[in-house]
Amino acid sequence: MEDTKDIKILVVEDESIIALNIKKKLKSFGYTVPALATTGEEAIKMAEITFPDLILMDVRLKGEMDGIRTAEEIRKDFDIPIVYLTAYSDDEILEKAKKTKPYGYIVKPFKANDLRSNIEMALYRHEMEKSDQETVCNGNT
Repeated sequence: MEDTKDIKILVVEDESIIALNIKKKLKSFGYTVPALATTGEEAIKMAEITFPDLILMDVRLKGEMDGIRTAEEIRKDFDIPIVYLTAYSDDEILEKAKKTKPYGYIVKPFKANDLRSNIEMALYRHEMEKSDQETVCNGNT
């Protein structure tokens, strides 16, 4: 696993105070936050420009695309794990979110340790999946 300072996390959150608070927490853990995005369109653009290792995505965003639709687009175009970070935990939203195969779902308000452990597990799982795919692609089953 990489050193945390080499890990880039894109934060997609439309409430600027919350986004800055999350950024501060992530930096205190040693992660790099290359950008904050407030809309789905901006998140896709930032993912393309910054190549983050992980995206923290709010389910509800301002603009045309919500976080779930944004996650679908990012998943289609990039191999970036997404962890939802949201105040919404009702069954309908959970079901829609599950279809995007997220690496985590954290309900706000959250504890810093919950955020950190979810990020670490998501990064680890993504690394293991990439390793498994490489093994299969190289014919070493």
